[in-house]
Formats: sequence, C-alpha cells, structure tokens
Amino acid sequence: MDPNKVDEASGKMSGDGDMASVMGFSGFGKKARTFDLDAIFEQTRRTAIERSQRMLDERQKDSQMEEEGESSKSVNSSVQREKAAATTSRKQESESSSDSGSDSDLIGPPLPPQHTAQDDDDADERVRLPHPPGYRGSPAHSDDDDDEGEAQDDDDDNPVKKIPDTHEITLQHGTKTVSALGLDPSGARLVTGGYDYDVRFWDFAGMDQALQAFRSLQPCECHQIRSLQYSITGDVILVVSGNAQAKVLDRDGFNVMECIKGDQYIVDMANTKGHTAMLNCGCWHPKIKEEFLTCSNDGTVRTWDLHSEKKHKSVFKPRTLQGKKVTPTCCTYSRDGKLIAAGCQDGTIQIWDRNLSVHTKFHCRQAHIPGSDTSCLSFSYDGMTLASRGGDDTLKTWDLRNFRKPVNVANGLTNYFAMTDCCFSPDDKLLVTGTSVKKDEGNGKLVFFDRASFQRVYEIEVTNASIVRCLWHPKLNQIMVGTGNGLAKVYYDPVKSHRGAKLCVVKSQRKEKQAETLTQDYIITPHALPMFREARQRSTRKQLEKDRLDPKKSHKPEPPVSGPGRGGRVAAHGGTLSSFIVKNIALDKTDDSNPREAILRHAKAASDNPYWVAPAYTQTQPEPVFAEDSEEDEEADKEPEWKKRKI
Repeated sequence: MDPNKVDEASGKMSGDGDMASVMGFSGFGKKARTFDLDAIFEQTRRTAIERSQRMLDERQKDSQMEEEGESSKSVNSSVQREKAAATTSRKQESESSSDSGSDSDLIGPPLPPQHTAQDDDDADERVRLPHPPGYRGSPAHSDDDDDEGEAQDDDDDNPVKKIPDTHEITLQHGTKTVSALGLDPSGARLVTGGYDYDVRFWDFAGMDQALQAFRSLQPCECHQIRSLQYSITGDVILVVSGNAQAKVLDRDGFNVMECIKGDQYIVDMANTKGHTAMLNCGCWHPKIKEEFLTCSNDGTVRTWDLHSEKKHKSVFKPRTLQGKKVTPTCCTYSRDGKLIAAGCQDGTIQIWDRNLSVHTKFHCRQAHIPGSDTSCLSFSYDGMTLASRGGDDTLKTWDLRNFRKPVNVANGLTNYFAMTDCCFSPDDKLLVTGTSVKKDEGNGKLVFFDRASFQRVYEIEVTNASIVRCLWHPKLNQIMVGTGNGLAKVYYDPVKSHRGAKLCVVKSQRKEKQAETLTQDYIITPHALPMFREARQRSTRKQLEKDRLDPKKSHKPEPPVSGPGRGGRVAAHGGTLSSFIVKNIALDKTDDSNPREAILRHAKAASDNPYWVAPAYTQTQPEPVFAEDSEEDEEADKEPEWKKRKI
C-alpha cells in the first residue's frame, strides 16, 4: 500500500474527527441519500386505499354476522384482520422507505408525512369524516333529531323562556321605599335612591357575597329621591328629588351641576330660568349626551344642557282642554330622541316634537282617569308603541300611528306610588310592571304581559311589599326591582344573563380585618409611652420628704362643719343655698310674737346716738313743735259718740 495514501486517509480521518467534535454530529464526506418523492407518495396512496377497502369489507362482514347472532366471532376476526393489515402496512412502508445498499447513518431531510391523494374519487367516497354534533344538513337524520330541533325552536320563539328568574340576589338599601333605580349602559354599576334621602352606589365587579354598597350619600339633603338615571355614556348621573333643582353627579357621587331655581313670583313659567316647584321625573336624551329632561309641579317640562346650568334650554307647557295649566307627573324621550312625552294629572298624555314646543304633536285627552297620577311612560325599542302605567290601576299600550284609543288595556294592577315603573323586554315581546300592596296584606308581584296578545303570561312574587321600580337591562339580560321595604333585588339566569350579578355571587366573602375583630379598643396616651413616662421613685421616704415641702400636698384638710355653716362654708347637711336657709329657719329660736317691740328694740339707742339717717338732716330738719291738749278738748274726747253727733 502506498504510504502517501495512508497518510492522506489518516489526515482526513483526523480532520473529520475534529469537525465532528465541533459541530456535534458526524458523517462528513459520505454520499447523501436521494429520495424519489413521487414513488413514496404513490405507495402511500395505494396503502391508504387498500386499508380503507379492507376496513369497509370487514364492517360489512361484521354487520352480517351480527344479524346472524355471531357477534363475538366477528369481533375476534376483525381484531385479527386489523392486526394483520397493520403488520402488512408496516412491512410495506419499511420496505419502501429503507435502502438495502446503505447501512450507515442517513443524511438529508426527514421523511415526509403520510399524504392522501386528493384527486382520487374512490378514496373520497370511502373515507368520510363523521358529522359534527347538531348537523342538520343531511337529509338522512333521524326523527328524534327533528323532534329535538322543533322543541328548541319552540323554546326560542316562546318569550317566557327568556325571562331570567332562576336566581336572585338582594341588596339592602335601607328600610324605606326604594323609589329610584339606575344602571349604567355597560351594566357595571347600579345606583339606588329612596325615601330615606340616601343614594347608594353598587359595583358588581367590586362586590363580594356580602353585597355591600361602596358609597352612600345624601345629595339633596332632606328631599326624597324620585328618579336616578345614567347618561348614555355612563359618566354622569341625573338625580331628581323632591326639591325644585335637579342635580348631576359623576360616577363617584361628586357634584357636577345643579340646575338653577326659577322665580316663583313670575306668572308665565316660560320667562323663568328654572323650575319653581317640586320635581316629579327626569331622564337623559337617548342620543345627545349633554341634554336631559325634567318635569315639575309648576306645570312645565324643561330641557337642560349639561354645560349651561344658569338657564333651561327649552320649555314645554302642558294644557288642559280649556287651556289651563296642568301638572305633569312623568316624562320621557322617544327612542330616537325626536319626541317628548308627558303624562299629566288630568289623565292626558301629551307628546311634542322636541324642536317645536308650542303645540303638541300627539294628544290623548282620556288616557287615564282624571285626578290619577300617571306614574310611567315607556317607548318600545321599535319606537312605534308607547306604554303608560296609570294611577287608576291600569297598564295601557298606544300606537303612535293611531293615538286616539289604546291598543291594549290591563286592569287590576294596584298602584299606590307616583313612580311605579313599566318597561319592555330587550326583544320587545314582553311588557313588565309591578303591583302595590298594603302592609301585611300580600306580596308584591312582577307581572309580565305578552305585547301582542296582552295576556298575563308570567308572574314573580318578589316580597311582602309593593313593587315600585323595575328595570330590564338589555345587555345584561337581568331584571332589577326596587321594593317598598327598602330592598333592591336583581334577577338573573346563569346561562341567559351576562356579567352583572354573576360577577359578585362567585366571590367569597372577605375576611374581617384584625383591627375590627378586637373585643376592646386600646386607648394609647402619649404619657403612657416609655419616653414620656415619669421615672418611678424607688424610695418612699424621699417621696414623703418632697411631699412635706409641697404646700399643697402638706396642707391639712379642713374638718367638716358641725352645726350652722360659718366662714362661707356650708354645713354637711346640704351643699345648696336653699338647704342651708331652710335649716337655719327651722333652727331659729328668736321670739317675734310682739312685732312692735321687735321694731322699737333699737329706737332709744338710735335717738340717743344717731349714726345713719339723722346726721344727714341735722341742718335741714325742722324742730318738732307739738300743741298741748286743753282740758276742754280732753273732756270732749271723753264724751260718748251719740252726744257728739247730736251737737
């Protein structure tokens, strides 16, 4: 062998070893293996077709054997056939993928996955995926599937099935009537107001199972809250109370705006800048976020701008048939914001165009009984129907295209409150309102009516008090109810509802803080701290010597007074002046039986030694001159009285 070739081979081998140690793999200098991809794909396609054909044949045989009662034997044979087919396919794949001419490590790209040809019609017909659950496109589905689908369609068409009343939570507002409810457009926060003047804020995402409000305030002092509503953006809240000035608060309860009060001595209410009497209702414009509406006992309906609190925007004056002033008890905007509706005390419903405040666009003279307060007006989501809740225990729907008479009327719905609500369901198929009851005379109910037939389709017994407010939020699909005993209830369904009350019921109640669980509060004074504490005297003898030198501490206390008080001190029998005087009067031993002698006791000493009065008049006092009595006068004085009269 040529030594030069040996040296070259050894050098080449050492170079490959160095390269392998650096790169981490070997095989440098070997010839790369080539693959025929077309042949591999063709072999894989044939194998898949044969396996599919084999499986179909086995299934047909199994079904025939099951019909003949030989299911056990067919299972064993099918298992053996599957194993044989699997081993055969593995052998074919190993034969096609292996190369007998090379027993060294393979170098090159990995083998491609199994690929089924898409252009073979037979394979497409034989290999089919199962249909997904709920698939109804195939004409070969069973009759049971038809029945289930029809039942599901019936549930979707039935509006009663969509009422979310399976679960409820109770929010304790107070003890008096919850007269106002407001929910922001996103459904994150609820605000409640009542006859106790309080406004409470509830955050569903921030509450736990304790269901406590995160803020409570009295924005209108001692006036009952009559209406609360979030704006369309949810950043401010309109507060309508029993006074003449509406307020606007932000989401945290801080004051943003307060409407001006008008001059009550002006006869024409259009010339005043604001309301002059108690407010009844208010609401936001559904499209314009800065505009809101209020109505008052001064007989006007006014619109306001959020950025102009010094004067109203426009005034609408309801009038009777004779042209006299009438009080609006409720007001609202239409869904598009183009109409303004008001229910009045004379039983009329008057609707104006928002831009024309002089004449009404729609006017119904006998909507409800005159003298009863129409408590609520609500437009449907399609804008064609108006629902009115009257103080005459009725609920009526009106078509704006024919406003002369109601479309439907429901009677027997007791109403004791001037703000009892009615509202439409989110799908516009149901109309819901609450009923009032007297104390301990039954339960207040939430009543649902079908909008088309106006049949009473469902009822919910809420509590043993009147149902005043109700609100069905379209996004949350949850119903909020305000009651006459201070409760705010939220009805929801875990499947049909979204967020809202579902967020707080899943949170466990927070543990109380350690400082709140102390049975007794500790009082810490500054002088109890070590740095301020006086040093304790170790020797009592030194302390006694210091006390002896102190005039206050060494002063001997005065003994108690025995007998009558003296020296300005009162005896021990009493500490008041009256008790002292009473005791001295009782113990006085002086004899005042002869008052003349008592008076003249000091007369001789005063005449002999005048000291007080007589020296002041020594120069001006005349000397006393007394006439001496004659004997005749003395005898005359001695004569009887009857003789004197005769003379």
